[in-house]
Amino acid sequence: MTSQAIAAGRPLSFFSPRRLRKLREAGLGYLFLLPAFVVLIVFEFWPIFYGAYISTCNWTVKGCTKQLGLANYVRALNDSEMWHSLLVTASYSIISVPLQLGISLLLAYLLFQQIRGKSLYRVLFFMPYITATVASASVWAFLYSPDRGLINEVARLLGLPQLKWLGEARGIFALIGDALNVPVPPWLAGPSLALIAIIIYTTWVFVGYDTVIFLAGLGNIPNELYEAAKIDGANGWQLFRRITIPLLSPTTFFLLLYTVIGTFKAFNHIYVMTMGGPGDATTTASIFIFQQMYQYNRYGYSAALSFILFSVILIITIIQNRVAGRAVVYA
Repeated sequence: MTSQAIAAGRPLSFFSPRRLRKLREAGLGYLFLLPAFVVLIVFEFWPIFYGAYISTCNWTVKGCTKQLGLANYVRALNDSEMWHSLLVTASYSIISVPLQLGISLLLAYLLFQQIRGKSLYRVLFFMPYITATVASASVWAFLYSPDRGLINEVARLLGLPQLKWLGEARGIFALIGDALNVPVPPWLAGPSLALIAIIIYTTWVFVGYDTVIFLAGLGNIPNELYEAAKIDGANGWQLFRRITIPLLSPTTFFLLLYTVIGTFKAFNHIYVMTMGGPGDATTTASIFIFQQMYQYNRYGYSAALSFILFSVILIITIIQNRVAGRAVVYA
């Protein structure tokens, strides 16, 4: 193009009208993006990098008093309490996620049918999710109270044993074994009753949100597929298995990622209900990080723990994308 312009005797201009117009459009676009980019830098990127710096220090209120390098990370990897908190977090996630998604899918499938008052049911199921976590967790903690709680009062009226609930550190299988006079080895004791009580609360809160998302996914499935399958003689279970489940897989995949990440970051309701107790029965990774920061003033160590938790969540998310992502059907 340049040689042709020279041969034709036309003057060369790098800033041609067309190029200037494109530069103005690009500049205007970056100008509109600048406020959001500044917000990301100030409130996202800078805290991350500064937190990484703190994690390499012996940090106090006066700042970095001593540079430790990776000593905080090495200490965390050799800390049995840290590994226990990750185990509690994993148990919480492994039990809570399938329970939430299973109940939500069932409710969504039922509410998607032509039933009376389904709009009211949707609102009622979604209300726990929009309720303030601190308020609802406090109410549930009172319900679980072994002395004045409604749950134990109902159990007493029905002649059932009254439990400590949030105050019980023993495993659920060990408690069942004690009730049946069957010895249960320690490694088979299972998650504590306190953790199970928190999982029940978590399910109550998040089932409504998951149900609404599942309903949106069900609404995107073409009704013609169901009609064609019915003409071919498919029954209700076959419709659910061959059409609903595969075409709902993108929604399920999203909720799986969202819920797993949420359970690994869970803090508010656990702290309100148990503060990580009794003992360390409900001390998840987030609770453990909080304890190291505010109870023991180990700011650098807690920062290192935060990045370890971030790495764990990142690895789990990558594995989910690799494994579960293959089963997603994008119709």
